This record gives sequence, C-alpha cells and structure tokens, in this order.
Amino acid sequence: MEEQIEFRHWDELIPDALGLIFSNLSLQEILTVIPSVCKSWRKAVTGPYCWQEVDIEEWSSRCQPHHLDRMLRMLITRSSGSLRKLCVSGLHNDSIFSFITENAGSLQTLRVRRSEMSDSVVERTAGRLSTITFLDLSYCGKIGAQALEAIGRHCKLLVTLCRNMHPLDAAGKLLQDDEANAIATTMPRLKRLEMAYHLISTGSVMNILASCPQLELLDLRGCWDVKLDSQLMKEKFPKLKVLGPFVMDYYEMDDWDDDCSDYSDNSEYLAWEFEMGDYDDYDIYDGMWHDDEGRFEELELRFYEGNGEEAGILGWPQSP
Repeated sequence: MEEQIEFRHWDELIPDALGLIFSNLSLQEILTVIPSVCKSWRKAVTGPYCWQEVDIEEWSSRCQPHHLDRMLRMLITRSSGSLRKLCVSGLHNDSIFSFITENAGSLQTLRVRRSEMSDSVVERTAGRLSTITFLDLSYCGKIGAQALEAIGRHCKLLVTLCRNMHPLDAAGKLLQDDEANAIATTMPRLKRLEMAYHLISTGSVMNILASCPQLELLDLRGCWDVKLDSQLMKEKFPKLKVLGPFVMDYYEMDDWDDDCSDYSDNSEYLAWEFEMGDYDDYDIYDGMWHDDEGRFEELELRFYEGNGEEAGILGWPQSP
C-alpha cells in the first residue's frame, strides 16, 4: 500500500509563519510582489507579522522627505504595537519622531542617524522609550545634552549608545563636555558607547569610565583632546576596549556625502509614491486587488521614469 504524503499549500500557512518567511525578502518585494500572489499573502503583509523589525535605512537615505514620513507611518501602523527594531535615516521633523515613540511599546532597537528632531521633542517623548536597549543618534545635530539626559533618565535598559559625529562638526570649535557628562550621570548600565569625533576632554571620559562600570567598548576615534594613559587603562579597566582617539585606519563615514536633498521628482533615481487610505481598513482586500488602472487600492508604488527599465538593472521588481 502506497504511503500517502500530504502537502500543505503555501496559502494555507498561518500569518506568523508567512511573516517569518517574508522577512527574508527585500522591502520592495514585500510591498510590490507578495501582495499580488494571493489574498492570504496580501493579508499577511498588511498585518503585523512582517513589520516587527523594520530596516529602511538604505532606502530612506535616498528618498524624498514626504515619502519617508508616509512610509514610516504606514509600516509602523501595520506593526500594531509589535515593533521591536526600527532603522531609518534622516527623520526631517519632530512630528515623525513623536509618532515613532507613540508606537514604541515593544521597541528595543532604534537607529535614527542623521535625523533632525529637537531636544524638546526628545525630552517630551523619552518616557515612551523605556524598553530601548540599543540607540543610535549619530550625526543628529539638533539634539544635545538635554536630550541625552532625558533618555538616560527614562531608558533604564539602555546598554548601547551610538553618538558619533562628522569630523567637520568638530572643526574649529571649543571643547563641549556637556553630552559626556549627561551620559556619565544618567547611563550607568552602558556596555558599549560610541562618541567618535566629539569635542570632549580627558576628564569627561574618565568621568564616564568611573560612572559606567559595565562598559566593554568605548569608541573615541577622532576625539583629539583625549589623552589616556595606556598603562593605567590596562590596570584599572582590563576588560575595556578603547578605540582611538587616533584614527589608525579609514573611519567609516556611512556614505555621509549622500545628500537626500539632491533627489527630486525628475531624478534618474527610482522613487515610490504612496496613495493610502485608512491604515487599519483591511476590508479592501476582499474585493478586487487592482483598480481599472492596474494599481493597488491601498498602496501604489510607481517608478517616476515610467518604463521601469532601471528597476531591472538594479534588481528591483517591476512596478505593478
């Protein structure tokens, strides 16, 4: 008697399993390809299952400000409070940062480099970030000691803080120890601290070391005024690894020279345009998937150049 093997159709998998599988795909594929396969897959990508970890840092560094805001609001809303990790670059205002913190009940990792939120909004919303363990505020020029102090008071689980700056930010300026002192005063549980190219003194660094006994890595590359006694460091902090202050090799600039402002609607780069209704109105998936013009009813992703030839070159899926 032949043994019968039962195969389960992919469209019958539970949304959690589908979300786990889809998380291995690119953002473009999840938003443009998966929804057109079948209704169950489309339902999976409109729910929280694919959006517990959102990394759009590379895309956000090249997009228009209004595209970034709308993308973030859509994806964070889809996460339904289950967002654990968010990586994005270039937040352009206080409003979108405030929106992120309103939905940060489960957030553990937050990377918002090159963003323009202010001290005041960070002070006002830091209490919503109490679950954060990893925070990257590198190249955020509009915040300072006040924001860091508020974060330290409210984010008691924080173990990693990245607060690197661009070398040009330090050129020709006087020492500024206020941020280092705020860290030393309010963040005793830090295990990793990055402060590359900060205008800090040796005294403020020693203050951090005395106040953060669990520190395992301290990045001081480009902090030219810091003078540490190597023998003393080995004796007092044998488990601590210190990078810098001298830069012995090429310091990763994270494509700092890529300026988002250079991109316009007439650019040769690909861009996405969003046409969204209510984020939580999923009843639309029960009807036709596409309207008469061949566009998704909830989300339209359209290449500005029209024919989408560049998409094939870059390996992106064709626009629906």
